[in-house]
Amino acid sequence: MGTLTLPRRVSVLGSTGSVGVSTLDLFDKSGAEVEVVALAAGRNVEILAQQALRWRPKMAVIRDETLLPELRERLAGSGVAASGGAGALAEAAAAEAQWVMSAIVGFAGLAPTLAAAKAGAVIALANKESLVCAGPSLLRTAKLAGGAVIPVDSEHSAIFQVLDPMNIHHVAQLILTASGGPFRGWSEAQMAQASPDQAVAHPKWNMGRKISVDSATMMNKGLEIIEAAYLFSMRPDQIGVLVHPESIVHSLVEYDDGSTLAQLGAPDMRTPIACAYAWPDRLSWPAPKLDLAKIGTLTFEEPDLGRFPALKIAKDALSAGGAAPAVMNAANEIAVAAFLDSRIGFLDIAGAVADTLERVEAQGLASQANDALDGARETDAVARRVAAEVVDLRRRAH
Repeated sequence: MGTLTLPRRVSVLGSTGSVGVSTLDLFDKSGAEVEVVALAAGRNVEILAQQALRWRPKMAVIRDETLLPELRERLAGSGVAASGGAGALAEAAAAEAQWVMSAIVGFAGLAPTLAAAKAGAVIALANKESLVCAGPSLLRTAKLAGGAVIPVDSEHSAIFQVLDPMNIHHVAQLILTASGGPFRGWSEAQMAQASPDQAVAHPKWNMGRKISVDSATMMNKGLEIIEAAYLFSMRPDQIGVLVHPESIVHSLVEYDDGSTLAQLGAPDMRTPIACAYAWPDRLSWPAPKLDLAKIGTLTFEEPDLGRFPALKIAKDALSAGGAAPAVMNAANEIAVAAFLDSRIGFLDIAGAVADTLERVEAQGLASQANDALDGARETDAVARRVAAEVVDLRRRAH
């Protein structure tokens, strides 16, 4: 294959988060010839302004409109257009970029990701919720517009790299690896007393607070199970999870002839980002090298579904289909926010998600189709309202 030499128009949505920062750092260290079309962030106006002054995009967007005056002040005279709000975010996503990093955390990332898909861009997808809440719609929209969705999560990137499309019918199982998070060796009694600071102290990855809590509950792996089912057209029973604390083997593909293929790499998000940027080529950059002799031992173990019930909750939601995955996602966002605010305990997170699913299912909503933005928004709103009630009940019970 040839070397990447031509400039590529790129946009980074969620530019101030860990994935967004890693994306821009990768461009910097690799010397990739990119023209940054748009940068977008949620509330970190200071970092967004610094990035905009460094990369000189056509537009910089802050989702929190109350911070727009400050962004405009910081970018005055730079030639970078500053805008704010959800509408501006969708506009940035649909701009003329050929490649869009979708790294906005939470349900808020769905609308801009769909906008990028409609524009025919290649989407480097780091936003789990876009697939969980509207996966079939997103993938269909991207395909019809002539674009593509390339996963950035290290687990799905690993599968993407080793899964042979010509032999997908011979896949026996996809195996997602999980670090086990900060509470891998904790008892249930210890986890019940866990603080938000302890939950966000991930042993391997540098991530935002919400994603770090998802890793601690293993809900991140539950979300990834649903993502993998949509991305690679797999049944729930074809997707397994192994705890692998070294985070060197990022996922495996088991074929029905007895072969199991794995992708290995140092735990650095810039590696899957580089893959998503250059695919089907490769991007040369000073990547951390994998020294297996120095590492010496790789360990694997089955996840403990008793201490980490989020995995079963997610598989059950995937099997139920319809709006259930979107309900689960909304409930999880509400519960994680409540935990980070110290309103509920750590073990209440999974419990609140399960309670919300049960209540919404009783209303008949969870079984309804959920394959478009408006439907996903309606589901999300209802699920958040129910989840807030559930969280309040659990808070009062403490």
